[in-house]
Amino acid sequence: MIEKKICMLGAFAVGKTSLVRRFVTSCFSEQYQTTIGVTVDKKTMTVDGQPITLVLWDLYGEDEFQKLRRSYLRGASAYLLVLDGMRRATLDIASRIQQTALETLGPVPFVVLINKLDRRSDWEMTDQDLAQLTQRGWTVLLSSAKTGQGVEEAFTALTRAMRLTAQKTPSPGSTDGA
Repeated sequence: MIEKKICMLGAFAVGKTSLVRRFVTSCFSEQYQTTIGVTVDKKTMTVDGQPITLVLWDLYGEDEFQKLRRSYLRGASAYLLVLDGMRRATLDIASRIQQTALETLGPVPFVVLINKLDRRSDWEMTDQDLAQLTQRGWTVLLSSAKTGQGVEEAFTALTRAMRLTAQKTPSPGSTDGA
């Protein structure tokens, strides 16, 4: 079985833990729980006929007091960069996090996930903000951990991007093709 480490990255309280919970257990809780350090979950899925186990590293949210530890990123095959559509400030934090991830991991696949789609009428993020992310060449998807909308699709898109990257540039000694 192929296993791949995926990091959940983003600002404080964007919904990373809720997205992992929704993806792994199909559950959602209204109660907010701060992630301290990192929480690791696993889920096996089949994408394009290939089984793959995603080892999901849910990292604490970055804010003005706490910056992303590069050591948590090491060994990641990809990451989800999560933003809160209701807080535009999470976009600036996500840009910094993406730069740190790029410096630490190199050009691994990632997907930007704008969360809290169920509250779209309350969003501070605009269509222009989303267009600017897309213009950077980033894959941008919308999700709601509460309703589940877009969650499975985000992990599937990320897994497909990992497979495509592996097919284009296999790592030395790699034979897994994922």
